[in-house]
Amino acid sequence: MGGKNEQAKKRRVVVVGGSIAGLCCAHGLLRSSEWLEVVVFERARSVSSAGAGLGLDSRACDALRDWGLGDALEASSLPLFMEENRVVDSNREDHAVVKDDTFNHRAAHWSDLHHLIHDALPSGIVRFGHEVHSFEELQGADGEPRVRVRVSKGDDAIEEIEADFMVAADGSMSQTREKFVPNEKRRYSGYCAWRGVLEASNESVQEVASTIKSVFPDVGHCLYFEIARNTHAVLYELQKERLNWLWYINQPEPQLQGKSVTVKADEKALKDLHEQAQRTWPPALAKLMESTTNPFINAIFDREPLPQFVWGRVVLVGEAAHPTTPHGLRSTNMSIVDAFVLGNSISKWGCNDIEAALDEYQGERVPITTREVLFSRHLGQLKQGLLSSGTDWLQADQQHKEQLLERNMHSFNPPATN
Repeated sequence: MGGKNEQAKKRRVVVVGGSIAGLCCAHGLLRSSEWLEVVVFERARSVSSAGAGLGLDSRACDALRDWGLGDALEASSLPLFMEENRVVDSNREDHAVVKDDTFNHRAAHWSDLHHLIHDALPSGIVRFGHEVHSFEELQGADGEPRVRVRVSKGDDAIEEIEADFMVAADGSMSQTREKFVPNEKRRYSGYCAWRGVLEASNESVQEVASTIKSVFPDVGHCLYFEIARNTHAVLYELQKERLNWLWYINQPEPQLQGKSVTVKADEKALKDLHEQAQRTWPPALAKLMESTTNPFINAIFDREPLPQFVWGRVVLVGEAAHPTTPHGLRSTNMSIVDAFVLGNSISKWGCNDIEAALDEYQGERVPITTREVLFSRHLGQLKQGLLSSGTDWLQADQQHKEQLLERNMHSFNPPATN
């Protein structure tokens, strides 16, 4: 086994993708390994201001704190102490059916988290506006394995960079994954999600926000689920008086442009949304959706779990490794924990046994993320009425109601596959 005394020379790692997964890998690797030189290539030109809310679990929060981001995390997020599931009846009245008072998450806006992770990295680590075109594994002049990465900035000529290993954090449509798992198709869930954030500090919507807070009294520290027939919605609060909501609607797979899963809503789609909300949800929630500026639509996909994340000196992390549906609040959490485990494994095994470190990362993360992907899929199908003709959750016994809680992820037994 290696260690920190084996620092004969700096080793280089290239991270492909500068979203949350890639930036967290930079933190994890730099924090754990003084002998690593890390460079992150990101095609976008800057940190994004887009996105919506997310929930961070205790392990992800602990990783961020370990990287020295605890104060920034506290300042940019709100605690989610509990999860509450409510069922909406045919009169649009909702009834609390099951609650978890030990939820222990934090709510943050995706862009806020992206910024704080980026801003804490040393200058020069992240190279925005750089696109990775291809890579190949080879043997270096010293006889050790290498990865050669071809990257360009804008219209500039392609530059070749050699690294001791490469971390692929290039998202759910990962070109790296496609090279190792060709002809793989993503799995459409059967539904899309409308997503929006109401800026409650705006005077024009303060009455709407006030009504929401009276109807959902714990919204500042609770993750609410509203379940109607064959559909469900999500509500929680973010820093800066922002109310984050989602609404999952069963529908045929939409026609998407390129690799994006996001659809901009036109006026007709918004009108249909508002009318359907008035038929489905309690008045306060319907009014929240109607009052939100520029909500957008996400088509919900995942992929079948992979038996491996490592090929030679190339390792998948985040959505490149395990695209998932949103129902277990897993995507960002899995990305952060991937980075934390990878960094610790590299630190443990040292620069002379990178293969052992990558194998350890893979051995720990594959079974855990497999369960999380399949549980998230199961929970979405359950709440969307896709597992049966539709459960009457108001009449269900307590054991059945408990199935709605996210804490079941830890005891979930994925179905056997052939």
